[in-house]
Amino acid sequence: MADSSGERESDQDEVKRRFREALERKRGASEEKSSGGGARNGSKVRGTHDRADHQRQFRRKSG
Repeated sequence: MADSSGERESDQDEVKRRFREALERKRGASEEKSSGGGARNGSKVRGTHDRADHQRQFRRKSG
């Protein structure tokens, strides 16, 4: 029984190692994206919450 628990621990260690490697790759990819473009927050949408020059009018569609 000692062998099976030892194998289980080594399998869990292997899985944890693979997840850590994947996370490091993911973090590295996101750093490359953000540093190259000079974007503020990485969003392509700009000015969605800016003040409007005029009051917006909402009209009900008729017909």
